[in-house]
Amino acid sequence: MQSIAIIDYGMGNVRSVQKALAYVAPNDEVFLTDDADLIMNSDCIVFPGQGAIGACMKALVEHELIDVIKRCINEKPFLGICLGLQLLFDFSAENGGTDGLSIVPGSIVKFSKNNLKVPHMGWNTVKQSIEHPLWHNIDDNTRFFSVHSYYVETSQANMVAGVTNYGVDFTCAIAKDKLFAVQFHPEKSQHDGLQLLSNFVNWRQG
Repeated sequence: MQSIAIIDYGMGNVRSVQKALAYVAPNDEVFLTDDADLIMNSDCIVFPGQGAIGACMKALVEHELIDVIKRCINEKPFLGICLGLQLLFDFSAENGGTDGLSIVPGSIVKFSKNNLKVPHMGWNTVKQSIEHPLWHNIDDNTRFFSVHSYYVETSQANMVAGVTNYGVDFTCAIAKDKLFAVQFHPEKSQHDGLQLLSNFVNWRQG
């Protein structure tokens, strides 16, 4: 049995994530927490996020979670979801500009084409850019569910694990060492989303 900590700082769809993880990992301990020691002592970490990025950063500071997030990303399997992806980057243009965690180089920009409905909400295909254990048993160009008005721009092509098109091709998944993060919501993406979560909890690294 392993322990799976879902970082709960009041800004994520944490109950849905917890329910989905408990379904794919019934023999593991899946729990919500903002306790840095519990997070640090867990086997793997899930970092969800939802809402305004400025409010999320403020909540992370208030819950004193920034240092433990940065440590965990380097030390154990770590899955970011939605704003849990965007928060990893340097800067977001949302709300006039918000600094992120600067764990990954890049910025977050708003969909700007006039003919696009914003937020980008609903099902869209994900083109897998690399082979990765979290894509196991998931077909290329599988559809996942997204809700977001901003997207990732990064020059680190070697970190891009998945791309979606919504008026523009944008990075919807990144991977580096023990880190994997996605813009879409696997917990809302039915069978293939559950497969990705199952791949995460079974992800073994040497």
